[in-house]
Amino acid sequence: MRTLAVALADAGATRRAGAALGAALTPGMVVTLAGDLGAGKTTLARGVLSGCGWAGPVKSPSFALVEHYPLSNLYLYHFDFYRFDEPGEWDDAGFADCFRDDSVCLVEWPERVASRLPAADVAISLAYAGPEHEGRTLDAVATTEAGERCLSAIAAAMGVAR
Repeated sequence: MRTLAVALADAGATRRAGAALGAALTPGMVVTLAGDLGAGKTTLARGVLSGCGWAGPVKSPSFALVEHYPLSNLYLYHFDFYRFDEPGEWDDAGFADCFRDDSVCLVEWPERVASRLPAADVAISLAYAGPEHEGRTLDAVATTEAGERCLSAIAAAMGVAR
């Protein structure tokens, strides 16, 4: 298990970190994105999609719960479980079918369905860096080799020594 801590000065830095992560993703991966409202989870996801080659708009899945992005080499599902009150809602929604060998799943608010989620290859937590909400911190944990490659890509893009 490897960890990475990165300071993100602004939304542009958050998108750059996401783009590096997106370029390193491989089919079958699960990435969780935790943090308070406004911490930058969807901004990071926009960067991930850019890094995967997606040129279209990226909507927050807050109301739809999931947005699907068919890319040339994988299916990317972006989930937002903020509105879930209990993990059992996962079962009713049938989302387990999206977690496949040919997909990548980005999961915002993973703690809302933690008992149902497959293990994350990369677990990311975003937090405000200071009292004025200027900048963010990104803390990431990789639990697989594929996840470790993702952390290395983020570190290289952000100029952080590993």
